[in-house]
Amino acid sequence: MSLQTRITELAQGIAADIKSLKAVGGNLAALNTTSKSSLVAAINEVLQLAQAAGSSSGAAINDAEASAGSTFSSTKVTSLLADLKNQILGGASSAYDTLQEIEAELGNGKTALANLLTAVGNRLSFADAQSLTAAQQLQACANLGIGDPTTDFLAVYTTSKS
Repeated sequence: MSLQTRITELAQGIAADIKSLKAVGGNLAALNTTSKSSLVAAINEVLQLAQAAGSSSGAAINDAEASAGSTFSSTKVTSLLADLKNQILGGASSAYDTLQEIEAELGNGKTALANLLTAVGNRLSFADAQSLTAAQQLQACANLGIGDPTTDFLAVYTTSKS
């Protein structure tokens, strides 16, 4: 499934959710709170009452396990990210830590290096400006799973929400 298809489905899903929220939003005047100007104001009023009654104002920190009723500490999140980075790098040396497969190829001699440089020369560059034809741009987007970069997602969204 291309990125274009996924974004289109996302826009359609968001529009459907907005329709549902508008339908079930209800009449704010029917709230049993003092604040009736918005749902946020009413929720904040309820939260303040809960805090005054000694209730917790947020999720508890629990580094032992993930759950819907708790959150990890920033230390735990940093640790998990460091572990993920180490898994992605797979032990590559610092000089090639995002290119482990290239590191292995460079050790095979000049032919491997020449082949690698030719292949890299035929790739999209993130560091340099490139002049690509419309067909090349479309092919690059297709190769990346993006789909058609000219899709008007605002039109998709507008059509979906009406």
